[in-house]
Amino acid sequence: MIRLRPGSERGHTRLGRLDSRHSFSFDHYYDPNFMGFRHLRVLNEDFIAPGQGFGAHPHRDMEIVTYVLEGSLDHKDSMGNGSVIRPGEVQRMSAGTGVTHSEHNHSPSEQVHLFQVWILPRTQGIQPSYEQRAFPMEQARGALLLLAAGDEDGNKAGRDGVVTLHQDADLYVARLSAGQRVTHRLRPGRHAWVQTARGAVVLNGYSLQAGDGAAVSAKRNEDEMLELSAGNEAEQNGEAEILLFDLS
Repeated sequence: MIRLRPGSERGHTRLGRLDSRHSFSFDHYYDPNFMGFRHLRVLNEDFIAPGQGFGAHPHRDMEIVTYVLEGSLDHKDSMGNGSVIRPGEVQRMSAGTGVTHSEHNHSPSEQVHLFQVWILPRTQGIQPSYEQRAFPMEQARGALLLLAAGDEDGNKAGRDGVVTLHQDADLYVARLSAGQRVTHRLRPGRHAWVQTARGAVVLNGYSLQAGDGAAVSAKRNEDEMLELSAGNEAEQNGEAEILLFDLS
């Protein structure tokens, strides 16, 4: 079963410093039909103005993942971390018992374009932690590249080479040029959220433009095969980029 979430129907917050689209209810935007999907609670597409951002603010009991498409983002937190997140890098912050952080556009002249993701953790009250990794994004061209992973029973700390999620959830990215295609097998009873970050793709016959999302659920007794392809629009508009969440 596939349920579409058109990008044009997302919530919208526009301030002097921020232009943000919300796939799910967030802050002052409330839609009872889109409160999240499985453990995926927040999926915001943010454009932050040059030199602007968010002052120190608190979080707790949430897995927060930042994925930058363009520009660079400054991060500071109460754990003592300070870093700049750039395209090709993924940041994961486990808020756990409580953490304070700030985020600002690193550039004084160019906006930063990013996705911020919140995932509900398996267990509340864990020790706050931070992780940031750079990925060989050329491996995402015409293929699904794993960026973040958890595990099913909580006994393992994710998988080697990716950031750890304290939840049974995996995050992939793919970059598709015209004519390229990737597939992903959802195991019985699992779920996926597909988000088109840029460009246009076709998901199992459904057209998705930049900003569009789709929720997919596999039946309890059979696999669901997801097929994503980039059409001829990719030749005109550049490659498509999608984020795929595989969720319990």
